[in-house]
Amino acid sequence: MLYLPRRREAGARGATEAISMEAMMGKPTAVVTGASSGIGAATARRLAAEGYRVVAAARRAGRIEALAGELRREGHDVVAWPLDVTDRAAVDAFAAGLDRCDVLVNNAGGALGLEPVAEGDPADWRAMYEVNVIGVLNVTQALLPALTGSGDGTVVVLSSTAGHGTYEGGGGYVAAKHGAHALAGTLRLELCGEPVRVIEIAPGMVRTEEFSLTRFRGDEEKAAGVYEGVAEPLTAEDVADTVAWAVTRPSHVNVDLLVVRPRAQVSHTKVHRER
Repeated sequence: MLYLPRRREAGARGATEAISMEAMMGKPTAVVTGASSGIGAATARRLAAEGYRVVAAARRAGRIEALAGELRREGHDVVAWPLDVTDRAAVDAFAAGLDRCDVLVNNAGGALGLEPVAEGDPADWRAMYEVNVIGVLNVTQALLPALTGSGDGTVVVLSSTAGHGTYEGGGGYVAAKHGAHALAGTLRLELCGEPVRVIEIAPGMVRTEEFSLTRFRGDEEKAAGVYEGVAEPLTAEDVADTVAWAVTRPSHVNVDLLVVRPRAQVSHTKVHRER
């Protein structure tokens, strides 16, 4: 049984009480992975504002607990759940602890390095595949019974425009995101006739606080160079808005694939940069 912390009424400052999800079964539940920062955190905020009870899952417990606390103070129903999506046992335990799941946003992912294929580190490629593909597989498999049982489930896969093209230096990330794209498309075929939609959102250039910094292993100059001269890259909130729009369409409407880029970017290799 998963319990959500709720603030007591005035007079019990900072105290919490445990309330069962069963007490609020009328509200749909959205699980967001990779919710500790960037697109995941923005999506958790946006879905909470849309009226979902949000389960924010990520490896960094402190970050998601802070997010959950912030949103609860605003009156939203949010729980933080520390989770590594590449740990299948942990994912299965997570799924067993949920009373319901109506929406799953597979957002956990990331890129490592920008070396050419000839110089790429197999360990980086393996790590990217594990989180971007196997992580999506783990969580989706574990929550599919609940999503189907809801009678109106939605699976969202946050892939990337890297899953729909190639670019120099992006081999490992491109391969992983192509895998995520293939997973989403195959799952949609296999669930035809079931009450579950499969939506793929493929963002292009998004400026968040961590994506490029992680890719370049903390090198702030290289990370900043990705966005140099681009007046308005997408923000995490732009992508969260796209996710919220897609999942709140009428049940019979499936947004198979939505590619979203900033106006300045038309492909991986053609970006308008102001000088």
